[in-house]
Amino acid sequence: MQGLPQIDRNRLESIVREIVFQRLTAGSIPNVPKTDKPELVVSISARHVHLTDEHVQILFGKDKLTKYKDLYQDGFYAAEETVMIVGPRRRMLPNVRILGPTRTETQVELAFTDAISLGINPPVRESGNLTGSPGCVLVGPKGVVELKQGVIRAERHVHMGPADAVYYGVKDKERMSLCVTASGCTTTFGDLLVRIGEKIKLEVHLDTDEGNACDLEHAEKVELVR
Repeated sequence: MQGLPQIDRNRLESIVREIVFQRLTAGSIPNVPKTDKPELVVSISARHVHLTDEHVQILFGKDKLTKYKDLYQDGFYAAEETVMIVGPRRRMLPNVRILGPTRTETQVELAFTDAISLGINPPVRESGNLTGSPGCVLVGPKGVVELKQGVIRAERHVHMGPADAVYYGVKDKERMSLCVTASGCTTTFGDLLVRIGEKIKLEVHLDTDEGNACDLEHAEKVELVR
């Protein structure tokens, strides 16, 4: 009696993911588009600051930020307010945008080139992981805040909802790669952190250095791969 044919493991995992994805999008997760391939958006996250309510009051003399424009993710926005970031030896970056809503801890996100300009050597971290990071001085129109820590280079990451995670076969905090093709040249960014949440749109965040390196503005194709 002949043995059963061997099924390629990758093919088997692909079949299982497809079945689970179809069941999820059939009704168990509300408001999920019934599509074979989720729409992928890749955004450049330029230098910016997240503030606490207390620091909004100190820097701008008011209780709330003023919305300038909505960001791609629902509930998040760029504020009209900006600050000056001052690093060691009085090196400065003026007019750095504040992003809302406010947070429980103030955080400054820079690209590598920004950090060099300021004379700061921030670690590459997931947003919110600020322990042991360097500080800086924030200067607003009404006051000054001296941070003891909070300056990071945000590691490249992808936001996705539960159905997107099923489609790609990944779990929260796992890693993927992003392939960007522009002008016939493909650049691959590895170790992309996966961040999964409810009501989240599929979106990759790169910093300005990474976006310029792959010529994202003229990208012909972007693709997430495991």
